[in-house]
Amino acid sequence: VNISILIVAVVIFLLVLHHNFLSLSDFLKRELSDSSPLGLQPIDFIPAAPQRLIDERNDKEISVVIAASDERLGGAIAAMNSIYHHTRSNVVFHIVTLNDTVDHLRLWLSGTALKNMRYRILDFDPRVLEGKVQVDPQKADTFKPLTFARFYLPNLVPHAEKVIYVDDDVIVQDDILELYNTPLKPGHAAAFSDDCDSTTSKVAVRGAGNQYNYIGFLDYKKETIRKLAMKANTCSFNPGVFVANLTEWKLQNITKQLEKWMALNVIEELYSKTLAGSITTPPLLIVFYKQHSSIDPMWNVRHLGSSAGKRYSPQFVKAAKLLHWNGHFKPWGRTASYAEVWEKWYVPDPTGKFNLIRRHSEAYEAK
Repeated sequence: VNISILIVAVVIFLLVLHHNFLSLSDFLKRELSDSSPLGLQPIDFIPAAPQRLIDERNDKEISVVIAASDERLGGAIAAMNSIYHHTRSNVVFHIVTLNDTVDHLRLWLSGTALKNMRYRILDFDPRVLEGKVQVDPQKADTFKPLTFARFYLPNLVPHAEKVIYVDDDVIVQDDILELYNTPLKPGHAAAFSDDCDSTTSKVAVRGAGNQYNYIGFLDYKKETIRKLAMKANTCSFNPGVFVANLTEWKLQNITKQLEKWMALNVIEELYSKTLAGSITTPPLLIVFYKQHSSIDPMWNVRHLGSSAGKRYSPQFVKAAKLLHWNGHFKPWGRTASYAEVWEKWYVPDPTGKFNLIRRHSEAYEAK
């Protein structure tokens, strides 16, 4: 009898010990999951999924990366709000910003109806760009380091296999799950919207140069570019919205490839002198030359910011899955086309800071 009692006691002790060990293991995993490489440090994280997602038992997690600079913070807020309200999926926003914007961003998110979103704030260190970007001292204030955040996706979201990147000047009008499920061909690390094949390419962009092929972005007079044997009339693509396979991205070391071409441009000036777009586009065009999949063009209906006029019909704008105001005229300025669509998703800044920036922007565009 004594032996039986002893055996039962030992079994109970072992079961309790095993349970405690599992609990400790889970705790350590949660703690480690919030770590991030130097230069891209997590500042804030709200891990609890919204109750509506729990109730609907939809556990699919979709990682969305968006950059949020202080002067354009309202754009990022509106973009996230539109995504959040058009999906039942468990979206986690990875918001990349600079250190001086963190407090403003946190106040905006926590003090409004957006407080239930799942998000992670990441502080981007511009020093990672040293030697890779040539900054004109006379135009230093126009340099936007956050535009390069998309080059470092595996560092931003180290545990995800797939992510969506979106610019801050977009509004989503459909379920982001559809974009997330874009099929990528074997060996492709990303899917973009090709300009030559898209609906938006049928409309000329005044003053933008040849924005639909490689010669609009790269200097084909340079020997380094010619040696690549990339056809100058190859369709370019828009990197403001894309889906990335991070497993493939890491295998191909895409970030290092992009940094290589950035550094070479500093030395050899490989980009077109009449550059038609952001300086982030040329290295992407080189690295992903004929090595990318395509997203549905309705998931990146762009050039809404190229002029103040309405280039698309109201019916087409309503049918678009994602609207993109790339160009000078941003939707937070009243002169932008279909600004009222953007306004519907804008959440007023509780600090009033962005509201003041908007008034200055509108006054500038009115001149």
